[in-house]
Amino acid sequence: MQDFTLAVYAALGAFIVSVILCPALIPYLMKLKFGSYERDDGPKSHLKKAGTPTMGGIIIIIAFVASAVFFVKNNPDGTVLLLVTIGFGLVGFADDYIKVVKKRSLGLRAWQKMLGQMVITAAFVYYLLCMRQPGALGLTEVYVPFLKNADLDVWYIPLAFLVILGTVNGANFTDGLDGLASGVTVLIVAFFLFAAWAFNSAVMPLAGAAAGSLLGFLLFNSHPAKIFMGDTGSLALGGFVAAISLLLGMPLFILIVALVYLVEVLSVIIQVGYFKLTHRRFFKMAPIHHTFELSGWTETKIVSLFYVVTAILCLIGYLGVV
Repeated sequence: MQDFTLAVYAALGAFIVSVILCPALIPYLMKLKFGSYERDDGPKSHLKKAGTPTMGGIIIIIAFVASAVFFVKNNPDGTVLLLVTIGFGLVGFADDYIKVVKKRSLGLRAWQKMLGQMVITAAFVYYLLCMRQPGALGLTEVYVPFLKNADLDVWYIPLAFLVILGTVNGANFTDGLDGLASGVTVLIVAFFLFAAWAFNSAVMPLAGAAAGSLLGFLLFNSHPAKIFMGDTGSLALGGFVAAISLLLGMPLFILIVALVYLVEVLSVIIQVGYFKLTHRRFFKMAPIHHTFELSGWTETKIVSLFYVVTAILCLIGYLGVV
């Protein structure tokens, strides 16, 4: 049985690194003028946030790697999980760099961003199917919430792509309010941490490292945020959540525990599709957390609601495992 103490050490190590790096790098990022910009078509209340240092996802990734690297020796799943997280973080970094440094507000072009995500996804799926040794489940088997295991056979590949790309972009869209993406994600990571412990998975310490890095970052990212994670952080986090769910054979649990991600990305899809058909908006603004803002909800109330919903969904997800 994997020692849960390892996950605790990993979490504490990443937390300490994150807490040390945030106050050290925030002034440096401000000096470099790596501040966020607020688009004119966003909520007017966000204009006051312009100039807040962004690209804080660098801190999350450094803290995560600094702790996780001690637990990947003779651990191929852990090594791949680490690389996938860094890979998606690099795509996000390129997007942030173009926005913040090159002053091109849209960042990477849509096809460039998707291409980067597709390449990492394809490499990860290749590992899952061609390089990984079968464990308790077959290579194309998954746990089905509240039901028995299912062998997806050829359908495993499209499901894996859908889960990874959907989760990564869902996490990206969730990152729109102070502490929203970081707080929601730490709850989701905690769910997979305990699942990894229950399944005796070698990726458990990496889940601890991810949780610790997020908790440290959240101290500075909660309202009023002193730093934003940017796409560097949100894409890395989405990649981590998707990858660990597949490594544990639990991609279908994303529909439960990461429902907030799903709702956020669906709200954008619905908004764009409806506007193209009718030239009218379905929501006041997308992603959906902005609709709550424009309806008079305070930022902290929206974030608290999403936290509570995610916590309850993680408890339901637990019931789906046992």
